[in-house]
Amino acid sequence: MTSLTGRALRLTVYVGEDDTWHHKPLYSEIVHRAHAAGLAGASVFRGIEGFGASSRIHTSRLLSLSEDLPVAVVVVDTEERIRAFLPQLDELVREGLVTLDECEVVRYVGRAPGPRPVAGPEGEEPL
Repeated sequence: MTSLTGRALRLTVYVGEDDTWHHKPLYSEIVHRAHAAGLAGASVFRGIEGFGASSRIHTSRLLSLSEDLPVAVVVVDTEERIRAFLPQLDELVREGLVTLDECEVVRYVGRAPGPRPVAGPEGEEPL
């Protein structure tokens, strides 16, 4: 597992849910490439409404029959690792927005190996 604390960069890639790379969702390809590059982690967030450079509004409201909702892929790691990953995004992202923000990692801890604890009756983890 990658160790990460202190100063870092947050990479956010905004694309459409229907954007693809070789018949696979683009957001999934970005996550898998970030994993293969050894980056600390990546998450995908689906938007409920938004617009981009095309100025076309995409929404999840029932009456508009949602299509191509906005998706944000967020990756946090050291500046060196994030900047080394950017050329892959040049290849992948044909339409969308890519941003970088400085951030500070306060805590980055994964699950311990082995079986997960069983939740208690109210959903709390046992002591």
